[in-house]
Amino acid sequence: MKNNEAKVPTGRFSRLTKMGGLASRLAGNVLLEGAKQFSQGKSPSIQQLMMTPTNIGHVADKLSQLRGAAMKVGQMLSMDAGDLVPPELAEILAKLRSDAKAMPHKQLTQLLVQHWGPDWLAPFAQFELHPFAAASIGQVHLAYLDTGEKVAIKIQYPGIRDSIDSDIDNVASLLTVSRLIPANVKLDTLLAQAKAQLHNEADYQFEAEQIALYQQQLGDSSNFIVPKVYQQLSNKSILCMQYIEGVAIESLVSAPQDVRDSVASALMELCFKELFCFQLLQSDPNFANFQYQAQSQKIVLLDFGATRAISDTLSQGYMQLMQGAIAQNKQQMAMAAQQIGFFQDEIDPQQKQLIIDIFYQACEPLRTQEAYHFGESDLAKRITQAGKAMSTQQNEWHTPPTDAIFIHRKLAGMYLLAAKLNAKVKVNQLFLDVTRLSKHNA
Repeated sequence: MKNNEAKVPTGRFSRLTKMGGLASRLAGNVLLEGAKQFSQGKSPSIQQLMMTPTNIGHVADKLSQLRGAAMKVGQMLSMDAGDLVPPELAEILAKLRSDAKAMPHKQLTQLLVQHWGPDWLAPFAQFELHPFAAASIGQVHLAYLDTGEKVAIKIQYPGIRDSIDSDIDNVASLLTVSRLIPANVKLDTLLAQAKAQLHNEADYQFEAEQIALYQQQLGDSSNFIVPKVYQQLSNKSILCMQYIEGVAIESLVSAPQDVRDSVASALMELCFKELFCFQLLQSDPNFANFQYQAQSQKIVLLDFGATRAISDTLSQGYMQLMQGAIAQNKQQMAMAAQQIGFFQDEIDPQQKQLIIDIFYQACEPLRTQEAYHFGESDLAKRITQAGKAMSTQQNEWHTPPTDAIFIHRKLAGMYLLAAKLNAKVKVNQLFLDVTRLSKHNA
């Protein structure tokens, strides 16, 4: 049985040493593989030599040991770069989303003593030392308070917060030097996003505040449950929350059609409310952040570290963009895209039209009067292909505003989940109902 524990390196030097050791190993493997292929009369490129299964395995293993920023870069690239990265690397990056190693018990208990004191176990009737989940910046433990309440405790890996920027810069250097990322992927933009997002995600007090805001916005919702936070046991590095029972959202693929339609519709409606009413967006659409309770027929919302405030300008811009797409008014769409911030620089008219056409395609479910059948649609593939074609024209492409990138990721995530559930959703009706509640239509 594979040991899924590894001590988290905490100091900057020890983290840099791990990256340096990886670079040396990759270089050695390239020389060996190169010599082997040259002896066979082949002339491989440096990227082909880098992209061997052995080297890719080393990269994935090292990123998962470092956790934190290093792993976050892998996760973000797997979502943002999509088809632009070689398939072998894409597979490894996708694996990183769910393949973190847990801290050894000794390191864990040292952390708990540091944050809660030597009597850290006093508030608990039971505390499971083995985590039931481990991710890029922390791991989650099950416990019971002495009151009998079941709680989930998210504990941040040591050293993560202080090493975010340097870790990301180190990973960027590795990916650039090793040529594991093609030149047409805008790595600088992705890395800047990764730094900003990870600084928020590494502050569990920030996440607790976002949870409170969502509870306030959702009120006594018939569709959603948000876990309660135990403030007295929480700080920047530990988040203690109510444990809520639920099953993985994607396990509903075998549920009755009306259940799948209802779940996908509720999540799509929430996404519109986030954009146009709450002006607060949980921007990470990872399926693991949603669970389902069959008994209450409610969706459990988890992980609010990636929550972003949406400005009036952005909210109004996206409403006008979508309204323009429904009315098939591309001039209105272009004005809305300008307001959002897509055309701040000089841009070729043909390139501008390409961007509007991608938006128009993405709004296909909004233009469908009846329920849109996501399971029978190849919309995600068409948008990916269009985006890939456009991204190859580097001199013409203008990087969109960061907030817009996160909005697109959330919407794309909802589309993908609806497709996974083979759901039929009345997207047009949901949009019209939600926008009537928005202050922009007041």
